[in-house]
Amino acid sequence: MFKFQVLKQHSHSSARLGRITTPHGTIDTPAFMPVGTQATVKALSPEDLEHCGAQIILGNTYHLYLRPGHEIVQKLGGLHRFMNWNKPILTDSGGFQVFSLNQLAKVTEEGVTFKSHIDGSSHFFSPEQAMKVQQALGADIIMTFDEPMPYPAEKTAVETSLALSTRWAKRCKAVHREETQALFGIVQGGMFKDLRQESAKQIVDIGFAGYAIGGLSVGEDIETMYDVAAYTAPLLPEDKPRYLMGVGTPQDLLTSSGMGIDMFDCVMPTRNARNGSLFTSQGKVNIKNNRHKADASPVDPACDCVTCKNYSRAYLRHLFIADEILALTLNSIHNIAFYQNRMHKIRKAILNDAPFDPAWVNQGNNEGEDQLD
Repeated sequence: MFKFQVLKQHSHSSARLGRITTPHGTIDTPAFMPVGTQATVKALSPEDLEHCGAQIILGNTYHLYLRPGHEIVQKLGGLHRFMNWNKPILTDSGGFQVFSLNQLAKVTEEGVTFKSHIDGSSHFFSPEQAMKVQQALGADIIMTFDEPMPYPAEKTAVETSLALSTRWAKRCKAVHREETQALFGIVQGGMFKDLRQESAKQIVDIGFAGYAIGGLSVGEDIETMYDVAAYTAPLLPEDKPRYLMGVGTPQDLLTSSGMGIDMFDCVMPTRNARNGSLFTSQGKVNIKNNRHKADASPVDPACDCVTCKNYSRAYLRHLFIADEILALTLNSIHNIAFYQNRMHKIRKAILNDAPFDPAWVNQGNNEGEDQLD
């Protein structure tokens, strides 16, 4: 049911063109996954996402476990039917949210006791429970339960956490029975290269359908993040997909694709959209700025998304200033389309064995008009 093929190796970098086959369709890689935390990518319908070119989306195990509950989702036909998304879905294990949203979470060998951020009720997640919830949700790709470490962290603490995550990964694999779901292992190790190497060896030795690089983009500087990701990626099997979790900016996608990483996710495009910050081929646009009040031009003349083909900067600014819900939808459509178009350009460059265009580095990344008003 799950298959990964490397179709082309880029001669100018470590990037590779690939294809993932799942029960709900194929994914051309490198690929960006919009984040649909609570069975929805905020402000967007599944039809919007499909029109933007999204091939796969990400759901959050922690949030869906708490609300509406994995049993309800399973009873209603699984996550695909529940949210009317017929393409592939990846669910994370909930580990990051368990720790990041619960400062008093109690960790034992068996798992983690935590309180709901919604009503304060007490819950317990073990590797086995994380697998049970994800199997009930029915995603095509699911993740092992691990213990993400904050940044900065002492090396001894990271080493202890790494060992625990490895033991939990073994338990996840031991109870993983659903043949229609691919289970990915997660490499940890903080910013310590020797621990990254140790974690990668342990996780690869267990054997998974794919491998994720976790514990990055958690507060470290960008140079450190790139350095650790570039070091870790080649430690993972060439014949399995590599997923860099929680990354990132348009430049992150370009740089990390060049490292041989195949999959990415981040809330950045939709979160920025809801704040009126739009990525374009000419740099970032702050749609709130007064300069757009009577501007009849599209947000990005190089973009063919629904927003850019049909609506002016003036209208988008009006909607945002007037606090209209439609502003969030139209802005999000554009930013998701921009990200998907970025990935399309990267895949095309790999296919044609062309260098990545240096002009892409600044597209969407510089502050542009944000600096002017």
